[in-house]
Parts: sequence; C-alpha cells; structure tokens
Amino acid sequence: MIGAVGGIGGGLLTLSAQLRSLDAQHRAEERRWLADLRRETYTGFVTCAKQLSNAVWKASDLLHGDSGVEDWESARLSVHDAWTQFSAASAAVTMAGPRTVAATAEELREALRRWELVTGTWIQAAIQQGTGNLAEHDRQFMAGFEAKKPLEVAFQVAARRALGTDI
Repeated sequence: MIGAVGGIGGGLLTLSAQLRSLDAQHRAEERRWLADLRRETYTGFVTCAKQLSNAVWKASDLLHGDSGVEDWESARLSVHDAWTQFSAASAAVTMAGPRTVAATAEELREALRRWELVTGTWIQAAIQQGTGNLAEHDRQFMAGFEAKKPLEVAFQVAARRALGTDI
C-alpha cells in the first residue's frame, strides 16, 4: 500500500511538473507569436508611411515643375491611394498594441493626415489657378513635413521598446 501511494504521488509530481513545463512553453510561444505579429505590423506601418511620404513629395515635385492639370490630378490620386494604405496599416498597429505604440502611431497618423490634406489642397489650388508655384501652399507643405519628422522617431522608439530591441 505504501509503495502504491508513493508511486501515485511520484506520478502526480511528474504530471504536475510536465503541466507547468507545457504551460511555460505555451506562454513563451504566445510571447513569440505576439512579437512576430507586432514586428510585421510595425514594419508594414513604417513602409506605408514611407510610401505616403514618397507620394506626397512626388506631388510637390510636380507642383514645383512644369507639370499641368493631368499630372497634378494623377498625383492627387496617388497620394490618396497611399493614404488609404497607410490608414489601414495604422489601424493594424492600434490593434497589435501595446497602448504606447498605438498612441504614437495615432499621433503620426494625424500628422501625416494633415500633410496629406495640405498636399491635396495645394493640388486643388494649382488646378484652379493653373500653376503649382503657390508660396503659401508650399510653406504649409514644408510645415507639415517638419511636424511629422519627430513623430516618426517617436514611433520607432516606442516600437523598439515594445519589441525589446532598444538595447
């Protein structure tokens, strides 16, 4: 009887240790999965932000050059398409979290939205006036550019902290 109780007790201890090990392994896999998800999401967000910036700068180049209405309208559509992609990537970051990264992503999203809107307004004014050389619109464009720069850095810092790569 004593041997049987000892055997059962030993079996229960072994089972308990195995369950703890499986639980720890499961938690480690969840952390790895979340880190991979966030890394992919953050990378997509940064990529889309760069694509939006590229589209906006191309529009600015066209507005400063000898382009006309057709090119400006094409640029407006490109900027809008890039905004749509960026907005979706921003929503993904908000869902992936954590809150600190989501908050910095939202700040950057708002700054890029303002920059995108300034660009659209500039394009509309160029179409109406027949010229893209509009100093006030150019000034607002550059102000939008300057406003977004520190927010890009803030997002990258928050993302590195969340991923544990800021060492």
